[in-house]
Amino acid sequence: MTTPYSNDVYAREVVMARVGHLIRRKQREVERITRILRAFFEPDHVQAPEPGRITRVILIGPYARRSWYEDKKTLGFSDYEFWVVVDHPLFTDERCWQRARDIVGSELGDRCAVNLEIYSKSDIRISKAERDTFILDRIEAGITLYRASRDAPLHPGDRREPRS
Repeated sequence: MTTPYSNDVYAREVVMARVGHLIRRKQREVERITRILRAFFEPDHVQAPEPGRITRVILIGPYARRSWYEDKKTLGFSDYEFWVVVDHPLFTDERCWQRARDIVGSELGDRCAVNLEIYSKSDIRISKAERDTFILDRIEAGITLYRASRDAPLHPGDRREPRS
């Protein structure tokens, strides 16, 4: 069965390399969650003056720390925190994210908990202007898993098929 996120041209190894300090299973979980968020973001659920897009996906919290280590408590169950930045405040609406949350829960729910916070680019600009250390410190300490300006998908003609 092919799902929208399985055909995403964004190489999974790119995300996994950004969390190379984690064990392989957790790298795969982080990559899968990132892919689901990107594929099942539904900006058409709100009426906005522009098409919506995700500009950034960030892993926040203990799994973003390079000093993180595996222990008995975290070996079997992961508690991830993802922050997503979208290009317009209307796309922070829960309706845009419900399907992505449902799919993450159904595919990874018994192995991990995923906390998802959605911010708009204007929220981040305001945080910078107000020097909101809560948000700015977490973004600075987090790992950017996807950035639209850097990680834009390839054009269909630029795809390279994997070797068999």
